[in-house]
Amino acid sequence: QVQLVESGGGLVQAGGSLRLSCAASGRTFSSYAMAWFRQAPGKERDIVAAISRSGGTYHTDSVKGRFTISRDNAKSMVFLQMNSLEPEDTAVYYCAARLSPYHTLDGRDYGSWGQGTQVTVSS
Repeated sequence: QVQLVESGGGLVQAGGSLRLSCAASGRTFSSYAMAWFRQAPGKERDIVAAISRSGGTYHTDSVKGRFTISRDNAKSMVFLQMNSLEPEDTAVYYCAARLSPYHTLDGRDYGSWGQGTQVTVSS
């Protein structure tokens, strides 16, 4: 399994930006599809964005046009650029890895998870 460590969370005002990073170690990073999930207090964990091994991406409707997922295989990292943040984006954000060329939207398909990073957006 690959080990994942997220960073970049914090407190930001509505309309601001944050860039989350996820550093992977262990097996060959390029073998994995990657995703970002988030979980707000009292809510289920939901997919935010995902990226396949070849670079194909998915963004959930609520973040389209505001968030962008990307990966750097040479650095074994995946990123989530978050712009125009809204209070509704407040959650713990998790990086996840799936040993497959293809991403899915179901967290149960991902075998490796980071510890999470808190994102808080104030109004």
